[in-house]
Parts: sequence; C-alpha cells; structure tokens
Amino acid sequence: MIKKEDFFKLLVAHCKEYGFIFPSSDIYDGLSAVYDYGQMGIELKNNIKQYWWREMVQYNENIVGIDSAIFMHPTIWKASGHVDAFNDPLIDNKDSKKRYRADVLIEDHIAKIEDKVNKEVEKARKRFGDAFDEEKYKTTNERVMKYISEINDIRTKMTNALNDNDLAALRQLIVDLKIVCPISGTCNWTDVRQFNLMFATKMGSVIDDSDTLYLRPETAQGIFVNFLNVQKSSRMKVPFGIAQIGKAFRNEIVARQFIFRMREFEQMEMQFFVKPGTELEWFSKWKQTRMAWHQALGFGAENYRFHDHDKLAHYANAATDIEFKMPFGFKEVEGIHSRTNFDLSQHEKYSGKSIKYFDPQTNESYTPYVIETSIGVDRMFLSIMCHAYEEEKLENGETRVVLKLPAALAPVKLAVMPLVKKDGLPEKAREIVNDLKFHFNTQYDEKDSIGKRYRRQDAIGTPYCVTVDHDTLVDGCVTLRFRDTMEQERVKISDLASIIEDKVSIASLLKKL
Repeated sequence: MIKKEDFFKLLVAHCKEYGFIFPSSDIYDGLSAVYDYGQMGIELKNNIKQYWWREMVQYNENIVGIDSAIFMHPTIWKASGHVDAFNDPLIDNKDSKKRYRADVLIEDHIAKIEDKVNKEVEKARKRFGDAFDEEKYKTTNERVMKYISEINDIRTKMTNALNDNDLAALRQLIVDLKIVCPISGTCNWTDVRQFNLMFATKMGSVIDDSDTLYLRPETAQGIFVNFLNVQKSSRMKVPFGIAQIGKAFRNEIVARQFIFRMREFEQMEMQFFVKPGTELEWFSKWKQTRMAWHQALGFGAENYRFHDHDKLAHYANAATDIEFKMPFGFKEVEGIHSRTNFDLSQHEKYSGKSIKYFDPQTNESYTPYVIETSIGVDRMFLSIMCHAYEEEKLENGETRVVLKLPAALAPVKLAVMPLVKKDGLPEKAREIVNDLKFHFNTQYDEKDSIGKRYRRQDAIGTPYCVTVDHDTLVDGCVTLRFRDTMEQERVKISDLASIIEDKVSIASLLKKL
C-alpha cells in the first residue's frame, strides 16, 4: 500500500515522464503555479472538455455555447464586485517567511481531525465486520463524538469570522488551534490581511494615457454581458443556459498541490437562466445532474460528496461543491451556485441598458435568476489521474504501472505493434493504423520488446493494443489485448473498428447519464 504523500510524488513524476504535465518554463527552473500540458496531457484534457461540452450543449436542447474574450471592459469587473471584493485572507509566518491562506490552514487542520474520525471508523469496521453500523457508531462512540463536535465548533467559528470579515478572529482561531507553519514548525503568525486576486494590465501605446484592463478572474461575466445577444439571436426562452470553456487568471499567492490551484487555469462554466421563484428547484436538479456526470466515469460513488457552503457569496442564496477524494483529502472539483439576479442587475445598473427578459407566456418582463455550474478543467484532470494511477503486482512477481483511464478519455485509444520489424509486419501494422486513425486516436509502436511496449502503453492509459504477427499475413487476424485485464484474443482486422469504436467514444459515457 503506497502512502498518500508517496503516491502523489509518484503521480507527479509519472505525469512528467510520460508527457502529461511539464513545469512551465522548465529550462529556466520553472514558474510558480504555472504548468504546461504535454502531448498526452493535452489529449486527455481535450477529451474531458469534449465530454463536458457534448453533455451540456449537444445533450441539452436549451443550452448553447459561446466563447467570450479574455479582455473585457473594465467596468464589468466593477459591476461584478471583483475590483472591490475579490480577496483572499492571507497570513504570513514570521520565521519561514511563507504565506498561507488563513481559511485553508484551518480547513487542513479540520481535515486532520477528520482523518482521526476515519481511522476510528475503519478500526471499528474491522472489529464488527458486516454488522457494523457507521452512522450509529459516529453518534454513540465518545471519542468519535468528541472529534465531530470539535470539527463543528471550528467550522462555526471560521464561518462566523469569514462572514463578518473579522480578520482578527480568524488569526485568533489559528493561534488557539496551535496551527503551525509546515516549514518552520512555529505559531509565529502575522495579522491576517486581504489580498486582491486580480491581474491588472494596461491597454494603449502610451503608458500614461492607457486604460487599466484585467485578465478575467472568471469566465461567467462574459456570459452575463452576452445574455441578451444570445437570447435574441437564438430565440431562446427561459429556462435556458449558456456554456463556455475558457481561460481565467488569478494572482494566487498560495498555490500548491501540483495543478490543483494555478494562476492560469481553464474553466468549464454554464449559466442557466430561470424564472424568479424557481431557482432553488433548478438548483436541486442541477446538483443531481452534475453529480451523475461525474459518477458516469466509473470512479465509485463513495469518492464523491456534496459540501454545502456555510459562507455564501454575497450574490448567492444557495451553494454547494461536488468534492472528489484526492490523495490529500476531499477537495472541490465543481461548484454549483444559485446566483439570484445579482449579476444581470448589476450590469443593467452600470451599463444603463435594460437586460430584462420578456416572457411571452405571462406577458411580463423580469430579470432572470441564474444557476451556475463551474468546473476547473485542471482539477478535473488531476482527479481523473489520481484515481486512474495504479501500481499492480503481477503473478510473475513483476510490477506494472497502469493508468486505468475511462476508455473514452484516454489520450490514445489503440496502439498497433508489429511483433518484429521485418517480414512485412511493419507495413501491415501501418496499414491498420492508417485505416483506424480516422475512427479514433491510433498510435504505431515498434520500439523495444513487445512486453516493454505493452508496459509503455499501460503507463499512458491506452485501453487497447493490437499485435501484428506472421499469422496475420495468412489469416487476416491480430491479437487484441485489453489494458485492465491484460487478456488477449484473436480478432479479424475487419472487426477492429466495430469492437473498439463504441467503447472509446464520448457517446459511451453520455449513454450512462
């Protein structure tokens, strides 16, 4: 059993070795909290985006997609509240000179207590076996009850401090909990301060005459300012949604855990416009819809959970996160918010233009309410890699590293390998590749022994391998190998496309919804 900290190191190393993720500007010793996607990583990333886009835009008749510009009029960010209130509460350790998010320090402390709860539960599960009732145990065991009470108390104090913007109370909570800096091991903390996360730049040829612009910290505002354009040009009727995939930028002071939190990242967002008074019903529907999308990947329902927000954003009347069990605990991969009519009302106010929807059924005009679903593409990528990475002990005593990616998301769907590099086998293998590459991403592989080639394809998550041997030239059959089971079978070359195509298509995932 690999330790959590060792597992994550192995995963990060694997990502670089096999061309999934590279540190940005690597030859210059990298750039903090910025990463590049390699040849395998970009294929996986594109497949994730396609899975989301097709579910949102193709699967739903009342959702359309747009691609708004990164640069937008600066007043947009004033209207949205980002200029004045897009802040993180940060605290410095005086000894290590390292800076941390105050709320994250407290959340990490809570996670350690939750680990104690989980250890007690697992010990009891082993002791009682099938008769074990987890919920009853949590409400009757004194030690577990004490841990849970402690967690609830800390969360309440943190939430109250954040809601009241009481930075002194937030620092005092860190001190009272004796939270230490991971580097220095001391509690020598500064006061908590708010830091704005916006990236500002200038537009214009002369600096003194130039206007301040912002790299967008979220993609949602591009949807809101195009609400009327989309509604009128598409003749959409409420309820309807607008989807977008795009880059966002945040001046993250504290960025860690590989690609989990970055300064430049990609979002998959959908804003769903509804009639006022129906927003909480739609909020509940989208919670279930989005959870089904995640669980269709086959990673197990036990690895997902909802986390309702204790502290709501000023514009929201309901909010929850879909969290996935990462090696470093349950972490958010998608947020679902009921944003009320705040954004459209603000843009109406600041622009001086009406952004109301005329309902032909009721003959009334109103500002729609909005349900938002937002996924960080990079977080989604990381969650998939974390679950897919396995080190398996084989019957012969060897170990293989395999990425058990959902076949539809795998960068390469099929690798075609000639058994030897002679006797016409490479030519036959190339012929198969040239035929199948029109159906799905197919790779030709002839370097090293057949066993090493299998291991290499396992390591990048290729679900199927085909071996061309001397019998192939006689009977027109090849050996088809399955990644997860390593089982092999002889199949006709003419049947390959029909056997593989359906299993590796995005449609195979969408059919599970």
